[in-house]
Amino acid sequence: MSDGSVDFRAEARARAWAMPLDQINVADPELFRTDTMWPYFERLRKEAPVHYQKDHEFGPYWSVTKFEDIVFVDTHHDLFSSEPAITIVNPQEDFRLPMFIAMDPPKHDAQRKVVSPIVAPQNLAKLEGLIRSRVVTIFEGLPRQEPFDWVDRVSVELTTQMLATLFDFPWEDRRKLTYWSDIATAGPASPLYVSDEHRRSTLMECAEYFLRLWNERVNAPEPGGDLISMLAHGESTRNMDRMEFLGNLILLIVGGNDTTRNSLTGGLYALNKNPAQYDKLIANPSLIPNMVSEIIRWQTPLAYMRRTATQDVELRARQIRKGDKVLMWYVSGNRDEDVIADADSFIIDRERARHHLSFGFGIHRCVGNRLAELQLRIVWEEILKRFPKIEVLEEPQRVPSPFVKGYHKMMVRIPA
Repeated sequence: MSDGSVDFRAEARARAWAMPLDQINVADPELFRTDTMWPYFERLRKEAPVHYQKDHEFGPYWSVTKFEDIVFVDTHHDLFSSEPAITIVNPQEDFRLPMFIAMDPPKHDAQRKVVSPIVAPQNLAKLEGLIRSRVVTIFEGLPRQEPFDWVDRVSVELTTQMLATLFDFPWEDRRKLTYWSDIATAGPASPLYVSDEHRRSTLMECAEYFLRLWNERVNAPEPGGDLISMLAHGESTRNMDRMEFLGNLILLIVGGNDTTRNSLTGGLYALNKNPAQYDKLIANPSLIPNMVSEIIRWQTPLAYMRRTATQDVELRARQIRKGDKVLMWYVSGNRDEDVIADADSFIIDRERARHHLSFGFGIHRCVGNRLAELQLRIVWEEILKRFPKIEVLEEPQRVPSPFVKGYHKMMVRIPA
């Protein structure tokens, strides 16, 4: 794979280290589209691990960039609240979407408990065979010796099929789930963004579609095992209003889509950037489970989570005031050399590979983390069974977002 962006990234590194600290804005979508945010985070970790940016279109914010500091913020929900939002953008008063990831206890705990059985170990054991059969079907339909888009043909298709299963969603409409997820997280820099009004109307179409499914299932004598039935029959969720229902749907769709989808793409990209690791994997497929954790760390599919200070807090001698936005940059903490040795390198047999921040910590730790790992493990087991190598042909097109660290497109080829 040729990389014509090497000079561009060298220039970005020079800018990052020359720029006055108070001008560094790591929430700039362009840094993520060009994959040039790394030197900025490196500098913040070294010189300003708790950093204040006062000039941003969505208001001032703090950046927390060191591993242990992020864990502290994430595990002290009494000091750092998930309300009113987990992104830098405050909810609009006339279009608020409550969701349990943006709630504090006790309501958060009650609503999370409703959906957690879908990823319980016994349910994952039942899903494994289904996931494998779908992966095999997808792989057997891929072309040989001709370019195709891995994001669309594999990453999106597999995760969309999984979401359709979890929701018991009409199969023929499953790509709507991907579209709604993309629209929900697309900011003004995204090619998918049209306007706030378009976003609202699209998400309300999502709500109307799911309300029809809800109404079909809410009166069933026995609740089904899908997420909609769980929400419809859960004591803490069955009386949600439309906007809270939509908010939790968006949470579950995005959560079930982005982590796995972008790690499926990021893992293949990482192996192509590190051919010695690809050779190591081929020589020793038993490394797959450990590699899956390394992929999720190296990729970090959601770059940050936001909290809001509930009181004045001092962190590394910086005074965070009550009401301030605090961004926990998982993408930076996962490259913190003080905690993870050789953190910028992709090493598939890394010791303690699961010691990463991508799933969060504390009460908001990703509820579907084991399902994501399961899907990635199966994908790589099936890849190694049938393909010598999969070649990434060019740099992928990345999502211009500081929140979803993902890919729009990545052209690949499977040799004969």
